[in-house]
Amino acid sequence: MKQQTKTLLVWLGLIVAVLVLANLLSNSQKPEQITYSQFREQVVNQELSAKESSISVDLEVHSSHVNVSYENEGQEIQVVAPATDDLYKLLEDNDVQYKVEPEDDGMFFQFALMWLPVLLIVAVMIMFMRQMQAGGGKAMSFGKSKARLLNEHQQKVTFKDVAGIEEAREEVEEIIDFLRDTRKYMRVGGRIPKGVLLMGPPGTGKTLLARAIAGEAGVAFFSISGSDFVEMFVGVGASRVRDLFEQGKKNAPCIIFIDEIDAVGRHRGAGLGGGHDEREQTLNQLLVEMDGFEGNDGVILVAATNRPDVLDPALLRPGRFDRRIVVGLPDVRGREAILGVHTRKVPLGDDVDLGTVARGTPGFSGADLENLVNEAALNAARCNRDRVTHDDFDHARDKVMMGAERKSMRISAEEKRTTAWHEAGHTLVAALLPKGVVDPIHKVTIIPRGRALGLTHFLPEQDKLSFDQNNAEGRIAVLLGGRIAEELEFEGLKSTGAGNDLARCSELARKMVCEWGMSERLGPITFGKEDSEPFLGRDINRQANYSEATAQAIDDEVHRIVTSQYKRARSLLEDNYDALRRVSEALIEREVLTAEEVRKLIAGHQLGPFEPREPLGSRFDESSTPTASPSGSGLDTPRPTGFPVPDAG
Repeated sequence: MKQQTKTLLVWLGLIVAVLVLANLLSNSQKPEQITYSQFREQVVNQELSAKESSISVDLEVHSSHVNVSYENEGQEIQVVAPATDDLYKLLEDNDVQYKVEPEDDGMFFQFALMWLPVLLIVAVMIMFMRQMQAGGGKAMSFGKSKARLLNEHQQKVTFKDVAGIEEAREEVEEIIDFLRDTRKYMRVGGRIPKGVLLMGPPGTGKTLLARAIAGEAGVAFFSISGSDFVEMFVGVGASRVRDLFEQGKKNAPCIIFIDEIDAVGRHRGAGLGGGHDEREQTLNQLLVEMDGFEGNDGVILVAATNRPDVLDPALLRPGRFDRRIVVGLPDVRGREAILGVHTRKVPLGDDVDLGTVARGTPGFSGADLENLVNEAALNAARCNRDRVTHDDFDHARDKVMMGAERKSMRISAEEKRTTAWHEAGHTLVAALLPKGVVDPIHKVTIIPRGRALGLTHFLPEQDKLSFDQNNAEGRIAVLLGGRIAEELEFEGLKSTGAGNDLARCSELARKMVCEWGMSERLGPITFGKEDSEPFLGRDINRQANYSEATAQAIDDEVHRIVTSQYKRARSLLEDNYDALRRVSEALIEREVLTAEEVRKLIAGHQLGPFEPREPLGSRFDESSTPTASPSGSGLDTPRPTGFPVPDAG
């Protein structure tokens, strides 16, 4: 019998004993027992007569006898009489009041009926007391680790399912080889790494790689989320860490995987909390378990995060996380391999070339590519096709990158015209800039998608990890092209449609000056950039690391860059106004233009006949009047143009 069951039985026994004792004490004044002859004599002598007294006699009838009870002068008296009719005749002849009660179900039943609610309440209280006790590292059973042990019946992921991250896969394959053949490395003085940290952008396959480790390792594999350690009760996180590593030691050799470790491994001392912070206590226990006084031979910790910058330095040092593996975005060959994995069960048409699809999806992560394949399959099913074609992949890519078409949205004819000129301005500036300054145009549309009334989408010809000053200035010029086109067509009237464009080009120009050292006046110096401390407490009293004069110089340089690119873009559009008009009118008619159609319009060629996919009136209301200025987008939120603004150089 388990210890908990024994303890519960002891408690229940004590409760029953207390209740029985209380019942006995309540009945300490026992009734007086007399013989039937004495009782008969009292009745005959009129001592119990209703005329002489107010005594009432209770008769409890049984099959063989009758229990007679009454109270005389404060004393309860009991008599056992024969179960005959003579008893009733005796009482009636002598005017004795009596009442007959049915046969008693037993003392135990009465006792149980009286004390059962009390027993239930006490039992519930004991259960809660046992769960609330803090002894042994428990707090309502939260002290136990929530780690899940992978069993053999679950569907396994192997390295065959991992593609596009070859270097990272090679690193973790060596870890598995450590576990399988430890002596091979110990012969030359090597030791098993204690920890492996997988870090990279979201969706690149960090968790998938950990699942592949579980499928290939052939050893016990525990998985847990970083947020599972922290609860509302003090000490629970540290208790769970201890319990997790205790389970790991019992099942050694084993692998423990903590997903999103930044939830528990953040920098200590950050924010406004003190050393009593529950998260810090959990982290301290994790540090001790990974490389403390006691060793953890045969237990390897694998963790994943997309925020390595917020992790505590003590967690990252060698001896805890010996290896830090970067799982980055895949290149074109990696994307093709990932598409091959995700299309294993998807019937593809003869016109589908995964290499072409991979070249058209730069910057896509593994999760993005999986979503792309799924959207293509859904579009094929929506069109009642048995195979996924290249057009399905094009449709899926546009939906993923630009958002779904908002076909039910109705806008006025004037807003449609404003949007067409705005997008034509972006498109023409991008097409007229020297080759290589900005990414080639992929598609331009005035069909509302997501939060945008129109989009000009650019598609890089190859993966780019950095860009130069010409690229940055060209991007600013393209962002300003929409505002300039509106000004040229609507006689200088400005709309809110360019709000997001202006914000992005201002941000890009400020990064050129403050982060990338692209200002000749200020030189190759970084301004306003300190060591990354992404915590509230570290930012409250932060002082700017430059003077007010430098701040004014930065503003002047940002203004100079934006103004110079504004003049550049305006000159291009004024010199090619006829091409701008052709592109905008074609957009009004066709709603969507491809890169090839844009090139034809700029060259002055006519486009072929056009058959609209649906009546234009279903989306654009020709009779309605605009509620904003003619150049306004009609949206309160800024309209994005699909133009990427990089976060780093």
